[in-house]
Formats: sequence, C-alpha cells, structure tokens
Amino acid sequence: MLDTRPLLLKTDFPAINRSVLETLQVNLGYKCNLSCTHCHVNAGPTRTEQMDREGIELVLDFIHKHPVKILDLTGGAPELNEHFKYLVREARKTGIEVIDRCNLTILEEPGFEDMAEFLAEQGVTVTASLPCYMEQNVEKQRGKNVYWESVAALKKLNALGYGVDNDKQLNLVFNPDGLNLPPAQDGLEEDYQRELKAEHGIVFNQLFTITNMPISRFGGMLLSKGLYQEYMTILRDSYREENLDTVMCRNLLSIDYQGYVYDCDFNQMLKMPLIAQGKPKTHLVDLLDQDLANNPIVIGEHCFGCTAGQGSSCGGALES
Repeated sequence: MLDTRPLLLKTDFPAINRSVLETLQVNLGYKCNLSCTHCHVNAGPTRTEQMDREGIELVLDFIHKHPVKILDLTGGAPELNEHFKYLVREARKTGIEVIDRCNLTILEEPGFEDMAEFLAEQGVTVTASLPCYMEQNVEKQRGKNVYWESVAALKKLNALGYGVDNDKQLNLVFNPDGLNLPPAQDGLEEDYQRELKAEHGIVFNQLFTITNMPISRFGGMLLSKGLYQEYMTILRDSYREENLDTVMCRNLLSIDYQGYVYDCDFNQMLKMPLIAQGKPKTHLVDLLDQDLANNPIVIGEHCFGCTAGQGSSCGGALES
C-alpha cells in the first residue's frame, strides 16, 4: 500500500497546545472483521496487534489517577480484544462514560451474540459506523452484506433500549466516499433519522460526520489514483481558523495497543507520538503523575482535515 506519511510530516499548520484532558481514547487492537475502504487504521481480519492485560491494567490505573470524563474504546473492532469486557466493567465502576466504537456487524458474529446485551447492561455508549442509510453506498465502502448485518444489529440495540432510553446512547458515524467533505451534519442527521425510521423502524440519538483523513488505506487510494494533491487542496482551501479552538486533540489522548501515547488517533496511525518531558516517544506509564495542559500538539498536513469546513472530530462536526 502506498504511504502518504512522508508527505504529511512537513506543514505550515498553526501551532496549537493541549488544554484540559477529558477523553482517553484507547485503541485495543487493529484486528477487525471488516476491511473498509475509508479505514484510516488499515484494520482487517489479518491484523494481530492487540492490547494485553498489562496494558489494560495501566489504562485503569490512569483513569483512577486522572479526572477524565470519557474512556473511548476503538480498534479495529475493540470487542475482539479478549479483555474488552473486563476493561468495560472495571471502568464503569468508576462512573466514567465508556464509548464503544462499534462497526455493528461484530454484534452478529459467532461468539459475540451476547455483546449487545453486555453493552446495554453496562450502560455503554455505542458509537457505530454506518457510512450511509442506503444499501449500495454502505456495501461499496464496507463489503457485501454489511448493510443488512448493520440493520439487524441496530434493531437488536433498539430492542435493548438504545436510542430510546436516556442511559443507552446510540450514535451513528458518517464518512464520505471519495474526495468530498461531509455535508452539513444537522441536515444529514435528519435524512438518516427519516430514512432509517421509515425503512427499518430504527431510531438513534445523534449522527456524527467525520472527514476522511489522507492516511493509511484512504491515503493509499488517493496516491494510487493520483488524487492526493487534489484532496489536500480541498482540505487546505476549506480551512477555518475558528475550528482551532475545538479540535479534539486539545482534550483527548490517544493510546495505542502497546500503551504509547499520541495527540490523536490519526497521529497514532502516522507514528507521530506525543512529545513530553523531552522524550521523543511517550508511554502511558510516564504520564500517571503528569499534567499535559499546555503541552505542544504534534501537527502535520492531515490536521487540515479536522479544521476544514464545519470541522471534524471523533464526536462529529465542530460547528453546526
């Protein structure tokens, strides 16, 4: 796969610093049951990287010592980590909100039939990828039969109270296909709610739109088709300075499966670690007793993706 990393390291993106830490985002491993075309993690069934029990315990130590509000679990498919349920149970005992970034189809996989019930029992927020409400568009990005497996999983979650009860939040995630920025989040959310309710009786809480980053699988596609410069021009021309105040890297730490720390998930995939205390690479164990407020954020050309148009983050658009 062609690599955009060398093209992204040099940038004139504005320097920014960290604020108060609110979200600890932990990548539990790159193994996934899907291989989506827009995946910036390059996750798939053949990946073997997984966080071990020692890493899980370190994450729990960190959230006990720092007043973070959210533990955001991602992958790959985070549920494929053998310690997933243990981590969720122990984290929820502290009262912290736990987010499961779920691809939906994992809830229909053999051996995971009870996963939806477990998430509901623990009051986990489910943030689920569904790149479109139409079958053809979903399967173009994610593979054959993924749409109907996703519909079945959403119905299962609805039956458990997700999208209905206040303590069971169900959010969907939209990624555009091709060179486009996401459309206005509020309007697209209305379309999703109308179509999924009419066609399948499905309800959910919010839709998050996320700009595709020119890295990993999507970045490789751009290079192979000679579209990289065109896409970067779109991102740079759509830059909005006001989005700098709310980019997610100000309040989030990204942890890889080995426990190394990054300013965001995209930096993790580009092997651009957080720099603290003069170290070129920082491990979570180094931060157990440290406050990173005002620490400089490591930046690259891809950062224009988070500040383009309405802005983009793991929690969706930065502006209405």
